[in-house]
Amino acid sequence: MKTHLFLAALTTTLLAGVALPAAAQQKLLPAQSELSFAAKQMGVPVSGHFKKFDAQVSFDATKLASSKVTFTVDMGSATMGSAEADSELPKAPWFNAPKFPQATFTSSAFKALGAGKYELAGKLSIKGQARDVLVSLSMTQSGAVTVASGVLPIKRLAFSIGDGDWADTSMVADEVQVKFKFALSGVGKL
Repeated sequence: MKTHLFLAALTTTLLAGVALPAAAQQKLLPAQSELSFAAKQMGVPVSGHFKKFDAQVSFDATKLASSKVTFTVDMGSATMGSAEADSELPKAPWFNAPKFPQATFTSSAFKALGAGKYELAGKLSIKGQARDVLVSLSMTQSGAVTVASGVLPIKRLAFSIGDGDWADTSMVADEVQVKFKFALSGVGKL
C-alpha cells in the first residue's frame, strides 16, 4: 500500500512538472547595465555612477497589473571618478552609506504608453526618506536580452542628499537626473 501511495505521489509530481512548465526566471545582467546620476555644481555639470545594484523583476507585458520590480542600490558603491569626491559621497551629508547602505525602489503599478514605452509608479527610498515617484522608461529587445532605459529626475534635498552646509542649491543644484539602462534576461515578448 505504501508503495502505491509513493508511486502515485511521484507520478502526480512529475505530471505537474510537465503540465506546468516553470516560467523563465527574469534576471538583471549587471555587466550590461548602468546606473548613473548627473547634477550641476556651481553651474558646472558633474556626474557619477553606482558600481553595485540589483533588481528582482517579474514583468509580463500582457499582465501589467501583476508585474513588479524591486531595485536596490549599494550607496557605498557611488563614484564620481575622483578620489576626493568618492571619499565624500559615503559620508553623512551626502549618502550616509554607513547608516543607510541601500537605496530602494519598489514598484506599485505599470502603465503601457505604447511603442515600447511604460510609466512605472513606485516608492523610492534614499537615506531614510521615501517618496512616491513616476518613472518613464523605454523597453527594447534584442535576442534574449531586454533593455529598460530611462531618466528619473529627483530633488536631492527631498532625500536629504547634500544636507547641512551642502543644502545651498547655488552650490549644488537640487535637480539630479538619475539615468538607467538595465539589461534583463528571461523577459517574454513585449
